[in-house]
Amino acid sequence: MTLKPTRRDVLENTGRASAALALPPVFNSVDETIQIALVGCGGRGSGAAQNALSVKRGPMKLVAMADVFEGQLQGSYEALERGLKDRMDIPEERRFVGFDGYKHAMDCLRPGDVVILATPPAFRWVHFTYAIERGLNVFMEKPVTVDGPSTRRMLALSEQARARKLKVAVGLMSRHSRAMQELEQRVRGGELGEILLQRGYRMQWPIAFFRSLPAPEHMTPLMYQIQRFHSFLWASGGGFNDFFIHIIDQLCWMKDAWPVKAQALGGRHYRESEEGIYVDQNLDTYAVEYTYADGTKMMFDGRCMTGAQTQFASYLHGTKGSAVVSAHSDCGLPSSVHSDQSFSKDSQVWRSRVPEDETNPYQNEWEDFVDALRDDKPYDETPYGIRASLVCNMGRMAAHTGQEISFDAALNAEQELAPSVAELTLESDAPVMPDEDGRYPVPMPGLITDREY
Repeated sequence: MTLKPTRRDVLENTGRASAALALPPVFNSVDETIQIALVGCGGRGSGAAQNALSVKRGPMKLVAMADVFEGQLQGSYEALERGLKDRMDIPEERRFVGFDGYKHAMDCLRPGDVVILATPPAFRWVHFTYAIERGLNVFMEKPVTVDGPSTRRMLALSEQARARKLKVAVGLMSRHSRAMQELEQRVRGGELGEILLQRGYRMQWPIAFFRSLPAPEHMTPLMYQIQRFHSFLWASGGGFNDFFIHIIDQLCWMKDAWPVKAQALGGRHYRESEEGIYVDQNLDTYAVEYTYADGTKMMFDGRCMTGAQTQFASYLHGTKGSAVVSAHSDCGLPSSVHSDQSFSKDSQVWRSRVPEDETNPYQNEWEDFVDALRDDKPYDETPYGIRASLVCNMGRMAAHTGQEISFDAALNAEQELAPSVAELTLESDAPVMPDEDGRYPVPMPGLITDREY
């Protein structure tokens, strides 16, 4: 299964980057300091910046920040400064607030420096386009697409970045878990035999901005939706993409394949509380059956409910045994291999052992990225970053429409959730507007089948 951008997708994006093709494609500075700009100063962006500034192969320096919320930018700056002040040089004039702040932040860098893209994923292709124009290496947070049109756009941009020999990392940190890397080699070596079934779970309480009440009067719908991006499909792919992508990606990685279709169930159970009526676009439960080309199934269950049983792990079942991929959370240690299907202590034949300084996959991904920058090695994680995001889109669409959705149908889907995202300003309407009661359109499986809402 090969993804190729269309000729139109390539042509639409090539013109934007053509003026910068002569810029140096890789890091090269006199003082050996890699400069960094942070675009998107929320929790994940701040965490990525902290990891970047903490790598073993410095020096690294954060020189610019951008966000649409001034308070979020300032809070991130203060938090980073408490422990990493000597690796920061960000005077007031290099802290940019507004929808065009990403350009100003990237303009502070030299070709070959690094920009961290950690805004809600709807903006990823817009910011990636400018990073390529500027000749910058990129670390982008997951997910990287939210619908068919943005996926096709990212594929075209990925080809441009590769042609420029830019290095691109994607924040799917499970692939930098040393335990999972060893497990993947054991699976590839045949220790489990043929993989017959995969199971993944992220069943938890409502976290982050999964649920939202109507927007307060002092906030516009656009700014409210960007602030609470997990609640809105255009901004993030909803809770499905943002919360579930790690478990789904790691199982695809272990299979060394991508599902070709999905069917799914989902439901909204709790829409009212003492606080008021929840108006987000998420379903409370998701159950997806993914099918690979060879007929193998991946079963994924996601749930965000208070008081319900929690489970957050991933598993493999093969003809010779089974494996725990993540014991808990997105990539919780240890990974293990078992001689039967029981996952008992007695059946365990291998248990991961990871050096203390490599137990954090968030830090590992930056160590690996910077190694590639320093040694000028090819480094491009967009192929699997785009595909993992598309597989999430596919499962989400199946649940939201009540239809079986193929990989190709998800890729070629016409509905673009935020067609005007590149032109948004502080005065713009949001891509999805509330009704007079502050409610937003929600998926209606079986009733609305050709789009998600």
